[in-house]
Amino acid sequence: MNIHAPVRTAADELAANVSVPFESARAMPRSVYMSDEFLQLELEHIFSKDWICAGRVDALKEPGDYLTLEIAGEPIIVLRDKDGALRAMSNVCRHRMSVLLEGRGNTRAIVCPYHAWTYNLDGSLRGAPAMTRNDSFCKSDVRLPEVRCEEWLGFIMVTLDPDTPPPSETLAEAAAMIEHLDLASYSETFREHHLWDTNWKVLAENFMESYHLPICHRATIGGSTDINEMVLPEGKDAFNWHTILRNDAVPLALAHPNDTRLQGDERRTTWLFAIYPSLMISITPGYFWYLSLHPEGPGQVRILWGGGMSPHYMADPSAPAQLETVKAMLEKVNDEDRGCTERVYRGLLGRLAEAGPLSHLERPNFDFAQYISRRVNGR
Repeated sequence: MNIHAPVRTAADELAANVSVPFESARAMPRSVYMSDEFLQLELEHIFSKDWICAGRVDALKEPGDYLTLEIAGEPIIVLRDKDGALRAMSNVCRHRMSVLLEGRGNTRAIVCPYHAWTYNLDGSLRGAPAMTRNDSFCKSDVRLPEVRCEEWLGFIMVTLDPDTPPPSETLAEAAAMIEHLDLASYSETFREHHLWDTNWKVLAENFMESYHLPICHRATIGGSTDINEMVLPEGKDAFNWHTILRNDAVPLALAHPNDTRLQGDERRTTWLFAIYPSLMISITPGYFWYLSLHPEGPGQVRILWGGGMSPHYMADPSAPAQLETVKAMLEKVNDEDRGCTERVYRGLLGRLAEAGPLSHLERPNFDFAQYISRRVNGR
């Protein structure tokens, strides 16, 4: 054995893993899910630079409505300012660096819970008690740093990087593919936060492939599609996608009878988009749901889970019952996914575990692995 051979890092292993043609591809190596060092690369080169979803814009309808999130350790506020504009800014006080707001709600001003420094909704400092004797203090010089924030198809997208191209540019092809569904018009009817005991990439990969549907989801949506009809094209630099043709086993996934815009297979096609790095969207003619993921260490993932219904279903007099049905079904699907993905993480921790070859139905997983490798290896 050559004791002077260089130690192969998880990033090196991933680069080798994705260097082969898809027809010879294998699942990502165990190390990329387990390594703290690899997670730090992800936080630095992925989550600190790409667009992260903070939810839907209809979560912030009125001036003063706000929500909070954390991206790569950076506390962020997203809010509607007094003029109705969408803004994002640092959620850290410019005095002694306390976090300012928690959760979501509505406020007329941002008041620090530590010393009551108070900021306007545009981030400028409104007032600071007992600061008149400090000659270096000038209220007009103090404001919360702004963070880039844009709307894309009804989603709130946030990035810490001032130079990252806008979603309207990088995701233009994705938007064009589902223009006929008008996703921005869908209404969010639920929004929840969860913490699962798995790696964030395991959950992302689970969403990207429908190979697991007949087995993992056999009690819910597994019988609603034929895996032989799935279309899995090669992904793009910023996203991958695939489509499913639904039968009537899940009626709410089909177009509403009053929706005459959609024709033929459009009325029963489900689109599944993985918007890199961590926004997963499932869109049917009747309802949609999404996951926004963020790592909480190698073995846990923080999840924003939301969804709702298309305008025709929202306008239906039976909408409340329909909403209840959709939510109950999606909760069961989520429980099934949690069981599957947490078992995967427990399994990959085993010393005898080894990544196996990918099915043709897992093309999006290979595209995702290539994206991760490009980012962490700087290519």
